[in-house]
Amino acid sequence: MLLKSQISEAFERQQTQFQNKILGLERSILNSINITLGEIIIVTGARRVGKSTLLKQLAGKVETIAFVNFEDPLLFGFELSDFGKLDEVMGEQAELLYLFDEVQVIDQWEIFVRNLHDRQKQMVITGSNASLLSKELGTRLTGRHHTVELFPFSYHEYCTFLNLISSTNTFKTYLETGGFPQYVKNQSTEYLNQLLLDILNRDIAIRYGVRNTETLIALVLFMITNIGKSYTINGLKKTFNIGSTNSVADYLSWFEDSYLIFTIQKFSWSIKSRFVSPKKCYAIDTGFVRANSLSHSEDLGRLLENAIFLYLRRKYKTVFYFKEKKECDFVIPQKDQTYLLIQVCYELHVDNKDREINGLLEALQFFDQKEGFIITMDQKDELKIDEYTIKLIPAHEWMQE
Repeated sequence: MLLKSQISEAFERQQTQFQNKILGLERSILNSINITLGEIIIVTGARRVGKSTLLKQLAGKVETIAFVNFEDPLLFGFELSDFGKLDEVMGEQAELLYLFDEVQVIDQWEIFVRNLHDRQKQMVITGSNASLLSKELGTRLTGRHHTVELFPFSYHEYCTFLNLISSTNTFKTYLETGGFPQYVKNQSTEYLNQLLLDILNRDIAIRYGVRNTETLIALVLFMITNIGKSYTINGLKKTFNIGSTNSVADYLSWFEDSYLIFTIQKFSWSIKSRFVSPKKCYAIDTGFVRANSLSHSEDLGRLLENAIFLYLRRKYKTVFYFKEKKECDFVIPQKDQTYLLIQVCYELHVDNKDREINGLLEALQFFDQKEGFIITMDQKDELKIDEYTIKLIPAHEWMQE
């Protein structure tokens, strides 16, 4: 419990800091957020992807805002009963837009948010833990919210931010740098190393009471190092000598909730088969992978695959991989009951051509599709095989569409 004077001091300081915050690059999703529809806007994403900057950009659409960052040290000890005092401090201005940053750190925050919504207040809420937000949203705020996800800079945003012309060389630099805004500016590997530790400590270890942080760190480094490779829960249990498969599943779930990694399932018509089959893992950012990977070799092919996954994940919630006799990297169900089928290959050459093409062909036959894509670093071509068309497209062209 805090004194009203403490809350007032933190609030006033935060308003000044927020007003002085630089607008930064206008994010691509900004125009898709409509704050006038009466819904609570939820913005989720990893730490340091630019959520508070996005709030600043949204604030430019209204005259009056109230910004509160609940991770401010001055608000340490803030609890549900303090929301009434905060409400008094913020005041009752009619056109006030409420901007709440990292609100999920306060237990039962959704009670206050619903109260504001019932009073027809406009709100934008950010959080770096998707699960904690969705749990409360599903219980008390069903039908009252709209959720958007913010990722590190896309390739298009990266080019715009640095005023670069799209090309193979520009894309290769993006592949190596990634899109965390601050890292794009300073290129400090230590920044991404510390970011990983901050997420593990603040969003996972402290929040879930994890004592064995060494295993936590070892597991996440293993996952980041092995992007694009299949794994099983039981295999990870044995590799890291973790007590139970439930513990492994919890760790991976927490990594995903904090946007460190994403896992995708093998496609199957059987939902049960999807859950028991090996999964694949991708990371939040390719620069983040390079900075924190245990591998000393430059595997640009896997970085390319990760970058294409992130491009797809921004657009689609559901992404699978395909594997029967052969394998295809990505399967994306479309609204019209068709399937987008994508293979990723850094360079198609005599040694891998049959494997890559045949994997895509098998997927095309399985899903009864006539066209598939192979995303490459810089090759452009079109292959006709019987009734099937396979288009080779350079990644920098694909990701600018």
